[in-house]
Order: sequence, then structure tokens, then C-alpha cells
Amino acid sequence: MRGVYACPVPSRPGRLRLLGSRACRRSCNRPRLLASGAGRETMPQNRRGNTMSQPPAPSTYLPVRDDWLARRTETILEPDLPIVDPHHHLWERPGWRYMLDDLLADTNSGHNIVATVFVQCRAMHRASGPEAFRPVGETEFVNGVAAMSASGNYGPAKICAGIVGHVDLRNGERSRDVLEAHIRAGGGRFRGIRHITAYDPDPTLMNPAYNPPVGLMYDPAFRQGFACLAPLNLSFDAWLYHPQIGDVVDLARVFPGTMICLNHIGGPLGIGSYAGLRQAVFEEWSKLIRALAECPNVVVKLGGMAMRLNGWDFHTKADPPSSEELAAAWKPYVETCIEAFGASRCMFESNFPVDKGSYGYQVFWNACKILAKDASAAEKADLFSGSAARFYRLDL
Repeated sequence: MRGVYACPVPSRPGRLRLLGSRACRRSCNRPRLLASGAGRETMPQNRRGNTMSQPPAPSTYLPVRDDWLARRTETILEPDLPIVDPHHHLWERPGWRYMLDDLLADTNSGHNIVATVFVQCRAMHRASGPEAFRPVGETEFVNGVAAMSASGNYGPAKICAGIVGHVDLRNGERSRDVLEAHIRAGGGRFRGIRHITAYDPDPTLMNPAYNPPVGLMYDPAFRQGFACLAPLNLSFDAWLYHPQIGDVVDLARVFPGTMICLNHIGGPLGIGSYAGLRQAVFEEWSKLIRALAECPNVVVKLGGMAMRLNGWDFHTKADPPSSEELAAAWKPYVETCIEAFGASRCMFESNFPVDKGSYGYQVFWNACKILAKDASAAEKADLFSGSAARFYRLDL
């Protein structure tokens, strides 16, 4: 059923002043794509509403160029501020390796990273056994990395202190068996799952590694699986595109006892059929963010804004962007999220190594500190560590 429960509207969080006045908003006149869950798919359209051809999707991720990143180093701002990085990956893929030593090279680059949370990325799935249980191999792998970190031989930070795995919730009530297998494999670190639902009719926006159908979060079997989370004290990380944020609103209302974390500020799109429409997309995105913030069981991650699909051009410049440049570009989005959710329900995230194609770890966290420079001490503590520690139940 849809809309069974109504989300109470919390009192409006106090305004957190960031870099300056809010960016101007203009009315959204973008031709609307068919909302997910609303029936048949439509072809993407250009700004005049004409049907566009469908070229093959370009590479999903921006390549990491270490020599290019080395062209930008910065003095670490507020080096003693404790940081929990609540969103990173580990993987070993053809031509791209990001394992514990690579992560440590980033987390030890100057900022005070005290703990991290791993989020699923199809790493080290089991090669055999029942298909539904193969993602448990990822949790086994990450728990091993976390055990290495817990030995103290790799520094004081608690790497992978929380683990977010994957379960195909379309298995319905059978999802509980897989969730329990993750819990057993997680060594007390397993905190929840992410089932990616990012979908758009424009094929240039789709990640070929995932092929979610339109309206997945309304699927009855998916919701039967989703219902298995709260009884096991597990949370849900939601990764989707900004036109789908309303789907999360509905899910949060139907399942008010399940904690949900919106990844990457809800994925505002800036390429393909959304290219050249940044202000219109921002207007639509901000309205959806304010609606989602009315659901008290939802928090938001502030990051993941430098992927190819966001449409920024940082990676095309001769030199990597400075923290000031990043903060200026992201200010309207971060400001909107913090005003809507309050600092206690927001957390900065690196999304490394995905976002490493656009900037380095030092620069990213400096940008976050610039964005939060006018926050109170309590607000800053929430944004950089407290919100993440509470949501993922980390023992710091």
C-alpha cells in the first residue's frame, strides 16, 4: 500500500549560515520526465521537448589521475576536528585498485579521520553458491579489512567500523535469511544494506552494472524485503536520482520505523537530458529535499557531488579544483540540506574513490570545513562525526 502512514512534520531546524546568501531560484520549466513508479517509460527529451536519440552511455566513473591530483595540495584546515567518513568503497577491478593501503593513503593525508563506513560496491562477491547469498562475500571481505584495522597495526582510525552490504530486496520475505547471513559475517559491524534504485529513461545516465526497473521502490516484493530491515535493527542507504526522491518520501512514510540514509544529496543530475538545466534541476531537487526532510526517519549524506552524472567540469581543468572552488559550487546544495534536515541529520561523506576523479581527499574535507565555517561547535560535531556515528551506531 502507498501512503499508509503520514510523516509528522518536525519543527523547522534553525538556519545554519554558510558561505553567504542563498543562490537565486528560478521556476522549473524543464519538460518533466515520467516519474518513477508512474507507468510506462518515456524517451528523454531535449530542452525543446523533442525526442532525443539514445547514444550508448559513456564511462560511468571519471578516471583517477594521480599525477593530476598531485598538482593541488593544501594546508589542512582545523586538523584536529574528528571526522567519520561514512561513505567509501574498496575494490580491485581491472585497471582500478582501491584497497586498504590506498584508503589509508587518503585518510592519513592530514585530516583527523577517526572512523569510516564501507558502502557496498559489488566487491568480492562469492563466486559460487546461491545467487541471493553471493553478496555476503563482500561483508566477509570488508570485515577482514576492519579486523586488520582493529589490530592497531594500521593506525588509530577505525577503518570499516560500519559495513553497509547488499541484499536484493526483490526476494521479499526471503531477504531476512540473507540479512542474517550478513550479520553473522559482519563481526558486529554490519549495519544495513544498499539496494541501488537509480533509474532514468535517459540511457546515458544509467550505470551498466545496475539495471533497476522503473518504480522499483513501489514493487510489492521489494517492500516485503524492506520490511525485514527494522526487526533486525538494520538501516537502508538509498541511492537514486533526484526525480526519484519522492519515491523515498513514500517509502519513509510507509515504513516510519526503518532508518533511511539518502546518499549523495539525492543525485541532482546535470548531463544528458538534464544538461544546461542546473538551475531548473536545483529548484526541483530542493522542493523534493524539503519534502523528504519532513520524514524524521531520514538523514542525508553531503557528498558524492563530483560524479560524471552531476555535470560539473572540475576534471576538465588543467589543475584540480581548490577547496574554495568546491565550496562555492556546492554551497546552495549543502545549505539547502542543512536548513531542511538540521545538522543533526546531515553528514559529510567522501564517496571515495568514485569522486577521486575530480579532486583529492585533502581538498574535499577542506571544502567541507569551509562550508561549515559558521556552524556552532555542536553543529560541526554532528556534520563531521556525530550524525554518522549515531546513524551507523559506531562505538567511537
